[in-house]
Amino acid sequence: MPTIMIRGAKTQYDKGVTYETIAKDFQSKYKNRIALVYFNGKMRELHRKVSGDGVLSFITTGDSSGHKAYSRTASMMLVKALSNIAGDKSRDVHLKFEFSLGNASYCSVFGDIAVDEELAQKLTEEMEHLRDSNIPIIKKTYPIDDAIELFRRQGMKDKEKLFQYRRSSTINVYNMDGYYDYFYGYMLPSTGYVDLFKVKAYEGGLLLILPTQDNPNELEEWQEQKSLFDQLIMGTRWGELVDISTVGDLNEQICAGNISDMILVQEALQERRIGDIAEMIHARESVKLVMVAGPSSSGKTTFAHRLSIQLRSFGMRPHIISMDNYFVNRDKTPVDEDGNYNFECLEALDLELFEDDMCDLLDGEEIEMPSFDFRSGRRVYKGNTMKLGPQDVLIIEGIHGLNPRTTQELPQESIFKVYISALTSLNVDEHNRIPSTDVRLIRRMIRDARTRGNTAQMTIGMWKKVRNGEEEYIFPYQANADVVFNSVLIYELSILKHFAEPLLFNIHQNQPEYYEAKRLLKFLDYFVGVDTEAVPKNSLCREFVGGGCFPL
Repeated sequence: MPTIMIRGAKTQYDKGVTYETIAKDFQSKYKNRIALVYFNGKMRELHRKVSGDGVLSFITTGDSSGHKAYSRTASMMLVKALSNIAGDKSRDVHLKFEFSLGNASYCSVFGDIAVDEELAQKLTEEMEHLRDSNIPIIKKTYPIDDAIELFRRQGMKDKEKLFQYRRSSTINVYNMDGYYDYFYGYMLPSTGYVDLFKVKAYEGGLLLILPTQDNPNELEEWQEQKSLFDQLIMGTRWGELVDISTVGDLNEQICAGNISDMILVQEALQERRIGDIAEMIHARESVKLVMVAGPSSSGKTTFAHRLSIQLRSFGMRPHIISMDNYFVNRDKTPVDEDGNYNFECLEALDLELFEDDMCDLLDGEEIEMPSFDFRSGRRVYKGNTMKLGPQDVLIIEGIHGLNPRTTQELPQESIFKVYISALTSLNVDEHNRIPSTDVRLIRRMIRDARTRGNTAQMTIGMWKKVRNGEEEYIFPYQANADVVFNSVLIYELSILKHFAEPLLFNIHQNQPEYYEAKRLLKFLDYFVGVDTEAVPKNSLCREFVGGGCFPL
């Protein structure tokens, strides 16, 4: 009889008992639903069985991994519900999860079926039936050829294509009442675990609205973000222009020798978008300050340089300024709850000095611009002066550019705000999205290793704190932007793969970041790699892999 340490106490269970059974014994001690477990440091799904002694801890829907398992299971339920409603037409009617939009996933529906509020209501009701039936979700490992044949019978051409390029010999497939699917990540043991959801018709597609990780026991009202939606749809349309919407499509193009043309088309589309933004700025004659803000590794620096070139083509004289030069001296930098310097918060900036300098420049005065010496932790002056002429414009890059407090003392007609982020439109397959946060983490890991000497373990270890800062200081203000720019390139993960894998393989099993590194390596294994030869020197991708033409 195995002895299991749970919450500091030893408990004995019969050999072969499932983690789900154990979780039920402890559920009352947790406010959120238990979704997964850690057993001896390894994450396990609840259907798995105990085979020996060990230490057990629980993962709930309020944790990142547990919330993702909830979302995946809800996604499978939605696809199953559509299949049930389509009936005999189910092989020809299919659904694709396009991107996240707040607490919802936006989905396109293909085939001979009307996509409207009536369908959304039917899908909600069918999902409720699946939930109330508490159908087991059975996981089975198949030889890859058998799995491909299984997906072929269900009309899943995207999965056929995806697994043609996988090096593994087996695939884990989930079965929900005779419907088979593949999901990248762990699932809940049955449909009864997914108790809160709503399907809503929106902009020709569907929204699957789910609880958030911060509030997993309540279904919050969905808030429309039209400008963000427009940018995400634009990224999807760009993929369609080069016939790429999934990783299988991308790999197929690479193996067919079309990578160079595909890169050039993607870069041209992005350059055209930057040109459109420059034209918008030029059309507002009063604009003198262009605030460029976005989360970590969104490509703000390269974007600022490329926007500068486009503005010059309109006869303007842009000057790039980093808000990091307005950091307070190190002895005045706020600290977090662990006593570490908090460079993410607004109080880490000398806002009074920044606004005074900007007001003086707008009044036509000449000022000496500060620089921040990160080694000494002090702001210094090196005789760099600036005075704005009629055609001059400042491009000010920093994470707080959209926060109203940053520019509250400045004339608003002189300000144009750009929000830049990495809004991934490429999918693993139709039912597995690529999280934008994964792209940014991989970007940052490569850049920090190259420019700062940081290990992948260091970058992964601090990522949660970076993400918390973004949630508090950046994302709440994205709606203040005049325009949103998407920095993701549909081909970039095939480029980043070569740089990221050696860094991730250097994280060892006894290190706490090992399982995240293992997850990212499995993710990158979907992609056929491409070298950087075809990537232009001014590409946003160069900010991370190096070899670019802009000073960073």
